[in-house]
Amino acid sequence: MWGKLNQSMLGNNEEQGEEGFFDEESEGLCSLSATQRMYAFGGCLLAGMACMFLSMIVFAKPIKFAILFTFGNLLAVGSTAFLFGPAQQMRMMFDTVRIYATAIYLGCVVLALICALLIHSKVLTLIAIICEICALIWYSLSYIPFARRMVSELMIRLCNTEL
Repeated sequence: MWGKLNQSMLGNNEEQGEEGFFDEESEGLCSLSATQRMYAFGGCLLAGMACMFLSMIVFAKPIKFAILFTFGNLLAVGSTAFLFGPAQQMRMMFDTVRIYATAIYLGCVVLALICALLIHSKVLTLIAIICEICALIWYSLSYIPFARRMVSELMIRLCNTEL
């Protein structure tokens, strides 16, 4: 089962000498089994979603909101490191296809924290969080073939107003 998942997610990488999706022999900080990686991925993703949900409860306090929301956001994005490994995750994030989306997303994360922790502005924090969400969506779409192009064309059609 893991072999088919490995081939479907990353293709056949044995010829290139790269590690696969659930390579049992992976050397890293810790070697986890495929099942442990799935549990860690699910747990990290759920923890991130829980932090993002809990941040909505404390929205009136911008510092708590920004910290919880951004931490949850980073947990959710970082959860895929359990599937691919941290080095492969970083290579994928800074690939030429998604380097700009990654940079914009990370910039929005930093901007949201600055607006909440240093400026203490609810309005600026809300704007930064909205930008962070949009950047995360755009970054996530970079993993789906042709998704960004389809969304761009859809937005052009929806926003195209001729008088």
